[in-house]
Amino acid sequence: MYKNLQIGSTGNEVKILQEKLKILGYYNATITGSFGLGTKEGVIAFQEYENLPSTGVVDEETWNAIIEKTESPVSPISTYPTLSFGSTGSYVTDLQTKLKSLLYYPQSINGNYDLETETAVKRFQLNNELTADGIVGNETWNRINSLYGNLNSCVLNNDNNSENNSTSYLTYTVKSGDTLYSIANRYNTTVEALKLLNNLTSNTLQIGQILKIPTREQDDYIKYTVKSGDTLYSIARRYNTTVAEIKSLNNLNSDLLKVGQVLNIPTTGNESYITYIVQRGDSLYSIAKRYNTSVDTLKSLNNLTSDLLIIGQVLKVPTTAGVNYITYTVQSGDTLYSIANRYNTSVNNIKQFNNLTSNNLQIGQILKIPL
Repeated sequence: MYKNLQIGSTGNEVKILQEKLKILGYYNATITGSFGLGTKEGVIAFQEYENLPSTGVVDEETWNAIIEKTESPVSPISTYPTLSFGSTGSYVTDLQTKLKSLLYYPQSINGNYDLETETAVKRFQLNNELTADGIVGNETWNRINSLYGNLNSCVLNNDNNSENNSTSYLTYTVKSGDTLYSIANRYNTTVEALKLLNNLTSNTLQIGQILKIPTREQDDYIKYTVKSGDTLYSIARRYNTTVAEIKSLNNLNSDLLKVGQVLNIPTTGNESYITYIVQRGDSLYSIAKRYNTSVDTLKSLNNLTSDLLIIGQVLKVPTTAGVNYITYTVQSGDTLYSIANRYNTSVNNIKQFNNLTSNNLQIGQILKIPL
């Protein structure tokens, strides 16, 4: 079982916590492995939603609840035989299919437990802190089925036809300090997906190396005219996309923008939105007022049939090209740092946007928060 985590904790277990909170919609920042205020706020929101003591400390009870929400139930282990090199049959086919969907097995599915299958199993075991012996026993089956059960249905449905589908990707130039893990986290993908797409046999990277980064196919985009104060980061956040996607779609070599410049912005439709996690004291009316929208619009976008909200609930909030900030009323206990973390921006951005010369805040003070 994972150890207790709290403010100041660091390491791989914090990364696992942040990944699981991101899956559940309680953490929207970069996965850093460092337990800061943003992570604590996500933990508290989860605890309040699950009726747990809202301490912000991830103890055994909170870990159990998080794991239960992010790992799917599996079939009884008794139905799965132990497999090893030389095994054949339908269970090997099932094993290869699941490992292929999890991006560990790049070969054709043949029902034969051969050297390639054994290598894929060992890599899976190593990455999941199991004994890397290449033998698929109860523990390995359990972990494979748990992760496979969480895959998006469209991935599973298209798995057998994946070789016939063109892969959408952008390119990335490796910089000093980069690792496959840090790049995968940055672009919301996996190390195995990067290695598979780039035909890599090790995790070693070289500065200046060009990598293909898998990304979703962009069928639609909108036109956006750059305004004073805009940055690629603020535009990407406003339209629920990434700086890398905007740069790729517009063939940009730097982050510099000019007022009046027209950008293609990838979108899944004509309406863009950001996500918002419901806090204590929120109502649809207060959220609508803060984001310059209406209660009816929020209910329609989120398929709500009543005005009731739950702490920790994730809402889609529409934004428009003409609005590049929201308003926030300072509450007791707020700091510029905690507000910046909550809205995925920086202290300096908030200070510049509000012409602040110090970090001091007053309860009831109205701040503009850049999107």
